[in-house]
Amino acid sequence: MVIAAPACCPCCGADRLSKLGEDITETLEVIPRQWKVIQTVREKFSCRACETIAQPPAPFHAIPRGFAGPSLLAMILFEKFGQHQPLNRQSERYAREGIDLSLSTLADLVGACTTVLRPLYARIEAHVLAAERLHGDDTKIPILAKGKTIQGHIWTYVRDDRPFGGPAPPAALYYASRDRRHEHPVRHLQTFTGVLQADAYNGYNALYDPSRAEGPITSALCWAHARRQFFELADIAANARRGKNAGAISPIALEAVRRIDALFEIERGINGVAAAERLRIRQEQSAPLLQALEAWLREQRGRLSRSASAAEPIDYMLKRWNRFAHFVSDGKICLTNNAAERALRGFALGRKSWLFAGSDRGAERAAVMATLIMTAKLNDIDPQAWLADVLARINDHAVHRLDELLPWNWQKPVPGRAEAA
Repeated sequence: MVIAAPACCPCCGADRLSKLGEDITETLEVIPRQWKVIQTVREKFSCRACETIAQPPAPFHAIPRGFAGPSLLAMILFEKFGQHQPLNRQSERYAREGIDLSLSTLADLVGACTTVLRPLYARIEAHVLAAERLHGDDTKIPILAKGKTIQGHIWTYVRDDRPFGGPAPPAALYYASRDRRHEHPVRHLQTFTGVLQADAYNGYNALYDPSRAEGPITSALCWAHARRQFFELADIAANARRGKNAGAISPIALEAVRRIDALFEIERGINGVAAAERLRIRQEQSAPLLQALEAWLREQRGRLSRSASAAEPIDYMLKRWNRFAHFVSDGKICLTNNAAERALRGFALGRKSWLFAGSDRGAERAAVMATLIMTAKLNDIDPQAWLADVLARINDHAVHRLDELLPWNWQKPVPGRAEAA
């Protein structure tokens, strides 16, 4: 928009004006979303010779006999599982825009899409479980059952080889369960034999058993978990906010945080470096610090009573010291399990919005779609654009070429290329 220039000088009224330049003001605006109905006309013809009726085939739909296009389906899926917007809120928003999509209709669309996309979930599952090292964690997810909610869980296993320069693309795998019993991780990782980075949950212990048929999994614990316990006792800023209720700052915890931070400082310098080089640097720089930290912790623990505030975090580390120290003998191991915690952050925040999964099947669908969407994000792919393209192509795609649709192999369609072809 161009504002018309004045016809005369606002000061003296003269009309001898000479342009000196211009100033541009930018305003960000939004164009409301538009909906369209695509009508495909298929003419029928009859043969005058044999009276056979011929008609072109019906257009492809991601859902058999469905009415929703792939872009609409992708939007519904991403809003629900990527942005954590419940279907009832989506239905209300669409109604305000003049589109009648009931909650039951949206739920049917989500279920059908999950079935269509299952082969890709299976491919990602195989890719994740073939890793040499995995991050594992879980979080609570309420599940509706017979008029009440039960405390279900979402489990995640993340493959991310980028910290040690691995060429394999990153991916996140999710499972859902009605409880947190140990048989779930045992079943999830039945074929896995590498390194598992996780917390000290005893449900993983069966995986570390030397008598395990597939061979024991190597355990590597998270230093961020250990540091957090000390940090809470040494957080000066948080203690100041507590005012009169503030406890004494633990000098032992403060020193423990300082020593652990020295290990993290080394890790920041070798992030993305090849595993062999990471191992060399760790043995040269981290191993002496680790040995000194262990000796110092044992010395401090010998001076503390059982009820001392710093005793619990020290015991947590010393009882599991070998599992904490594995990173100095394997360059592929990370110092933290933050990759798995980041993968679960969406569920931790989203459950405040959707409150609970409607059923066991709903939790299972959430695990499938979270696997697809998070894997796309980890590979810097727009999940909604990827889902729209995959839903438009997957049913006509050859099974032996299905890997072409995985996020790390996917090529964003170029506008106009399909029409030109």
